[in-house]
Amino acid sequence: MYQKLQREVAISGKSQSTLDNYARHVAHLVLHYNCPPTELDAEQIKDYLHLVKEQGRSRSFFKFTVYGLRMVYRTLGQEELRVALPAMSGSKTLPVVLSQQEVQRLLRAPNLLKHRIMLALLYGCGLRNAELRALRIEHLGFDRQQLHVHEGKGGRDRVLPLCDMLVRGIKKYIAVDHPTGYLFTGNSPQDASPLSDVPCSAQAVRWSLAQAVNKAGINKRVSVHTLRHTYATHLLEMGLDIVSIKELMGHAAIETTMVYLQVATCGRSAAFSPLDKLYGQAR
Repeated sequence: MYQKLQREVAISGKSQSTLDNYARHVAHLVLHYNCPPTELDAEQIKDYLHLVKEQGRSRSFFKFTVYGLRMVYRTLGQEELRVALPAMSGSKTLPVVLSQQEVQRLLRAPNLLKHRIMLALLYGCGLRNAELRALRIEHLGFDRQQLHVHEGKGGRDRVLPLCDMLVRGIKKYIAVDHPTGYLFTGNSPQDASPLSDVPCSAQAVRWSLAQAVNKAGINKRVSVHTLRHTYATHLLEMGLDIVSIKELMGHAAIETTMVYLQVATCGRSAAFSPLDKLYGQAR
């Protein structure tokens, strides 16, 4: 079943991380009933989804369970079960965004140059976790100060600008760590020496960020994707138009990018409390 799901995900152009999420969440269902989802009926599926809600699982857990099952049933031709799954409405939550001061503290926090460059690329280019890990030396164009994202989400390529500071930092990192294939390589479990051409893991990137967030004293709930949200919001606040930001982010639809208009503070007065005005006038 996993092999068929893997094939279907690859054909549809979705990423490995999507496959991992689908498989992981379907596996929770399999362990709950101790049988494959193909042997369940619609009522059992609804009972499980209700249990997920009752347990207070996150919206993303519920979403990936539904999407994973939908892909499984479509792949195996069980359309009646796929149709019985609930429709998923779009998320109404706004992204967490760091201030410029918080980003500065975050980028200064890591002890290792490798981790500082990782975080600088995530914020400075708005990269996804998978895109950062897939970066290879040949994707860097120092002369033109450009970074080529090869087959990002949805199989879309894009070219991103690199600032002078990032170019200098990356060159220094390459001179120190000597990567030859992937820009950020994994480590050998025996002696922590760099492997020949193995990318670092998603967990390693998340760990590096978590350590930096803690050291920087940032109390917000920060994920790798938070730096991508912050990149887009800061570009908007600094005057870049929304269409250009859409292309830099690699979004398929402008509606995805429009959410940053709700969190950016450009083009309008800063919000304030009426108490400021009330007691200001009283004085």
